[in-house]
Amino acid sequence: MGLSSFLKNLFGSTKESVTELANNAETTFEQAKEAAAPYIEKAETFAEETIAKAKEASEPIIESATEYAHQAKEVVSEYAEKASDAISDVIETVKEKTAEVVDDTRAIASETVVDTSEPEIEEAGKE
Repeated sequence: MGLSSFLKNLFGSTKESVTELANNAETTFEQAKEAAAPYIEKAETFAEETIAKAKEASEPIIESATEYAHQAKEVVSEYAEKASDAISDVIETVKEKTAEVVDDTRAIASETVVDTSEPEIEEAGKE
């Protein structure tokens, strides 16, 4: 009996020790959670304040950027119209000049075409 009671005492005390350690760990965890709560709240408050400050600081910049974008759009639109008009003028001028050159070329070509139905000048002088 001495051996069986020894083993019962040994394993029984181990079970009690494990239960006691688990209870102590749970208590320590709860205490750590309670101790950390104010720091977590401070960190949350700090994060919220920092985000609010960043939003506040960026609002004028965003407004300025939006205003600048609208101005740039107006200026670009104005110059786009002017550029379109200028390009149209250039195209019309090129068409006119090309038409003049084509007409001149046709006139020169018709003057230099040899009419084979008429005798050549040399042959006319020989007869």
